[in-house]
Amino acid sequence: MKKSILSLSLILVAFLGVNAQNDSTKSSAVANSTTFTTYVDGYYRADFAGLKDNNKTSFTNSTNAFQLGMASFKVDKTYGKLAATLDLGFGKRAEEFSYNDKGLATVVKQGYVSFAPTSNIKFTVGKWATHIGYELLDAYSNRNYSMSYGFSYGPFFHTGVRADIGLGGKSAMMIGVAEPTDFINAKVEPKMIIAQFSTATSDDKLKAFLNYQGGKDKTQFEVILNTVITNEFGFNYDGSICSLMGTNWSSNAVYFNYDLSPKFGLAVRSEYFNDSESALGLGTSVFQNTLSANLKFNKFTIIPEIRFDDATNSPFLTKAQAATGTAGSFLIAAVYKF
Repeated sequence: MKKSILSLSLILVAFLGVNAQNDSTKSSAVANSTTFTTYVDGYYRADFAGLKDNNKTSFTNSTNAFQLGMASFKVDKTYGKLAATLDLGFGKRAEEFSYNDKGLATVVKQGYVSFAPTSNIKFTVGKWATHIGYELLDAYSNRNYSMSYGFSYGPFFHTGVRADIGLGGKSAMMIGVAEPTDFINAKVEPKMIIAQFSTATSDDKLKAFLNYQGGKDKTQFEVILNTVITNEFGFNYDGSICSLMGTNWSSNAVYFNYDLSPKFGLAVRSEYFNDSESALGLGTSVFQNTLSANLKFNKFTIIPEIRFDDATNSPFLTKAQAATGTAGSFLIAAVYKF
């Protein structure tokens, strides 16, 4: 990977786009499809102490201001056994996601190509969003708008090569080699091994994921459980532990989702995040609780949210600039998916 794998991905994306037959062509036996996904989100956040630095997680580092989260455009192209994805984002959310990059590279959220020689195996090369974490970068994919500590301090993306292998039934695995976390090209830095095992019940009401990434001075294990209890109520768990140069941090988060109707739902996230060994420099543990509502109007979703963080030490500040162990905020976000 002496040259960025991302460059290869973008070239092949362009190649597939130019050389593939038109989607409306039905005479060829080669499967060919193109899918576009576009969305935009923005928010207003008010920290109760009026200090944006009380926000210790990703994508909402502001207070008393309206902000563009991200405008996103994604195209997925399939041509027979080949597939390619180009996923672009504009705004603070995309910039923070690609925080190690500069210039135009911060716009590319994902860029990869895949080859599936059989129905049970697929090889992928490029840059893609991490398999680790219950929460996802795109705001429309989450019920809460603000992010957890586990998401914010875990990996955002990987650049490398991976193989996805079907094991029969509902079970599958993934294994790959990637650049160090959140880099598209780390030159001579040691590579990371990434892996996942997933399985589910026959009715998909319980899904389980065991995730891993490991390399020099860094190892992370994670378990995710997704459950559908009723059509209206769901429960999810995300537990992760990460070792960085001999010190550890961990996150345990539970998510309760309840839909009172197709147009109105509630989401509660409770997370215990422990960095008491100061692996990340916080030097404290935090118990955070977030309550979000989801009001849906066709493709438009409004998310009012209230959040409280309670730490064992005093990483937050009051209005008088005094150290405190508690912080609270309110935000309202708007998400439109085209």
